[in-house]
Amino acid sequence: MSTLSTHDIELPKKVIIGNGAIIRIRDIIEEIINCEDNSVGIVTGENTYRVGGVIVEKNVRECAKPKILITKTSTLVEAEEISEVARKEQVNLVIGVGGGKVVDIAKYVGYKLGIPVISVPLAPSHDGIASPFASLRGTNKPYSIHVVTPHAIIADIDLISKAPRKLILSGIGDLLGKLVSVRDWRLAHRLKGEYYGDYAAQLALLSAKHVLKYHEVIASGAPEGVRILVEALISSGVSMCIAGSSRPASGSEHLFSHALELVAPGKALHGEGVALGTIIMLYIYGDPLWRKIRSIMKKIGLPTTARELGVDNEDIIRALTIAHTIRPERYTILGESGLSREAAIRVLRETGIIE
Repeated sequence: MSTLSTHDIELPKKVIIGNGAIIRIRDIIEEIINCEDNSVGIVTGENTYRVGGVIVEKNVRECAKPKILITKTSTLVEAEEISEVARKEQVNLVIGVGGGKVVDIAKYVGYKLGIPVISVPLAPSHDGIASPFASLRGTNKPYSIHVVTPHAIIADIDLISKAPRKLILSGIGDLLGKLVSVRDWRLAHRLKGEYYGDYAAQLALLSAKHVLKYHEVIASGAPEGVRILVEALISSGVSMCIAGSSRPASGSEHLFSHALELVAPGKALHGEGVALGTIIMLYIYGDPLWRKIRSIMKKIGLPTTARELGVDNEDIIRALTIAHTIRPERYTILGESGLSREAAIRVLRETGIIE
């Protein structure tokens, strides 16, 4: 039996989604802070500044003093440096305008300074756009760390629809992973007595089922499909808020993706690794659903083999054998000792990931 646990549930206060939604940024700022003589930090990248950052800056300038904070590497060191600049500039609110890494840094700055964060995603690559977690390179943990829940999320479908198709597919991959993470959470509850919240679990699972149902329209890149994807990503992020941890949205499939990033950094997008991990872990669970997932991934263009991912067979094998060590306190289908090299090779061959 699990003991009753206590955790805070911090949900986004407002979500604005739709065509041209970015122009609502001023309204949200004025709801959060007294704009007079206040500074607003805008965390963005060099490219994303041109796409959406300049629009946000223009709107901020009408009610407060904007401070552009350019991020290049999305590392913990850079996040600390940007936090220090924001502190010196006496920033009272931070806005993340860009992809998942940019939003992660904005959430980290908000966490360090104790100020509200607005998430303005420009790419639907993973569910961090709404979650209270951030994944930054250079931490002593190769997985997400707890930061702050965005106060508000502004998802402009016109802008997000312009994201590279590869990032849209990555978002699908990240959500497919919930088919495994929820199973792992239940398993840890049964075997380890870990807290399990069925509402949060079902919410995460719904996100995965939703993208399965609408995978064709989402993969087409049409605004209608992008909106479906973004809504599902936000829903998954909210499930983590409710659970008080990333449990409903991150299991053994994420451990595999994080391990792959350690073994072969920069080769695969996060969601691509998660999608591949989903095939692997469903196979290990003995669930024939892995074949359907692989078929859908092939159809929409998500990598289903090491070759398509641009990763050596040995790196894939290594990642699978060390995945259980990424978060040893988090029990999953990989168990406490993980897979042997022989078992990993067998799984990868049976699923067609390696030849």
